Amino acid sequence: MMPLNLVNTGESQVIKKIGGNPVVKKHLADLGFNVGGEVCVLSTLGGNLIVKVKESRVAVSDELARKIMV
Repeated sequence: MMPLNLVNTGESQVIKKIGGNPVVKKHLADLGFNVGGEVCVLSTLGGNLIVKVKESRVAVSDELARKIMV
């Protein structure tokens, strides 16, 4: 298991755990990040990630990406 920010570009991964306080977990769930869901890192830009989750592209900060374990 590793944080999302360490995944190589173009790799699809399954979300295994989401950390953080309840507000952060709710925010990530609203964006489509749920345990068991698939996520793919499309690109990295200045430490931030562009990821594909549930057929949508979402920008995620490095701080949030560290809370998503794949």
